[in-house]
Amino acid sequence: MNAVRSRTRVALVGSVAAGSVLLLSGTAFAHVTVQPEGAAAKGGYAVVDFKVPNERDNAKTVKVEVNLPTDHPLASVMPQPVPGWNVEVTKSKLDKPLTVHGKQINEAVTKVTWSGGSIEAGQFQKFPLSIGSLPTDTDQLVFKALQTYDNNEVVRWIQEPQSGAAEPANPAPTLKLTAATAGHGGTAPAADKDAAAAKPEASSSSNTDTTARVLGGVGIAVGVAGVAFGVFAGRRRSA
Repeated sequence: MNAVRSRTRVALVGSVAAGSVLLLSGTAFAHVTVQPEGAAAKGGYAVVDFKVPNERDNAKTVKVEVNLPTDHPLASVMPQPVPGWNVEVTKSKLDKPLTVHGKQINEAVTKVTWSGGSIEAGQFQKFPLSIGSLPTDTDQLVFKALQTYDNNEVVRWIQEPQSGAAEPANPAPTLKLTAATAGHGGTAPAADKDAAAAKPEASSSSNTDTTARVLGGVGIAVGVAGVAFGVFAGRRRSA
């Protein structure tokens, strides 16, 4: 009888530990995010990726809409083709025209929509945009996004993060901006802009992957410790 109870206890502890691993892993990948985070220089240009994970086991993501900030409009927004997906760029008239390189701009891109493709369960897709010039009078840009599944469910990633507050349930993708560096301002040649954007992007992706691995490792450690505790407790009771 004691042996049976011991095996039952070990199985229960193992299940809880496995759930902890899944919970930690899910936390690292669950949200729609914009990358790089904290690597885009004010006044310059950047290539950013909107990373969209599929969170449902029984549905596919079939449409992604990203709304660009209207309080800090961007004069240049160019999507990179994503195989299997159609892209639609929506422009709107600006309440206050922008002046870029001496030219007045009366409209700007306010939404980019990808559709026609699908993201399967357990997978993610990146949607790249080249944007600029980035504003110099703010420390972040908030992009509100909508994720549509093939069962007509729509997840609204629109909650803006608040300083000092816990992360909201459905946070909007937020791009942190850093101080401009010499030689990489809004007037830099296009080649330099692309190079400046690509390097921080790679660094951020590496940091994100490292964080995910650390969280996964913590979850596994919790699982191993839980199983060991269950075995030890079972042996003591048997003795």
